[in-house]
Amino acid sequence: MTISRFLIPLAALALTAGQGFAQTATQPATPAKPTAPVTAPAAPAAQPAKPIATQPAQTKKININTATAAELDTLKGIGEARSKKIIEERAKAKFKDFADLVKRNVLPSNVEADIKDKITF
Repeated sequence: MTISRFLIPLAALALTAGQGFAQTATQPATPAKPTAPVTAPAAPAAQPAKPIATQPAQTKKININTATAAELDTLKGIGEARSKKIIEERAKAKFKDFADLVKRNVLPSNVEADIKDKITF
């Protein structure tokens, strides 16, 4: 009598589980839609890795009239003393354009040429 207490529920469970498997096996399988292959964009082959400190100066132009001393320091040829001089000069009057920057003799000519394409006004 005690064995039948375990076998009856076990048999009922096996029958219901078998019916569930039978239903899924007889249903037609819907074919999955093929997905488009994932491709990564090609990386430029000839570019070497750049240091993080120089990337902001190369990717984004720096506004010479609003940049902080730290931002100015990222420009080639500009150090602590030159950024201080730029900030002092722009406090007198904002730089109008590149010709105005050159006219005020804030930077040596070799530095002016290096940063010309990396700054805005």
